[in-house]
Amino acid sequence: MQASDRFNINSQLEHLQAKYVGTGHADLNRFEWAVNIQRDSYASYVGHYPILAYFAIAENESIGRERYNFMQKMLLPCGLPPEREED
Repeated sequence: MQASDRFNINSQLEHLQAKYVGTGHADLNRFEWAVNIQRDSYASYVGHYPILAYFAIAENESIGRERYNFMQKMLLPCGLPPEREED
């Protein structure tokens, strides 16, 4: 592998990380990564009607109620953020 190949791969990775939030970056901590994953999952559940209907049947709720519950879970999907250590 040549130096130009490594530079090209790194620049492509940086472009991907800037374009899509869910791909993360070097400063992303574990909590922020987990929040991105959970929010992406809930957004997918709400956006795909057959999955939403499946959850509604499994939990014996209406589809509108399930959509509302998923939207509410998107606010704080992993609970409150952990305390940050001050340096």
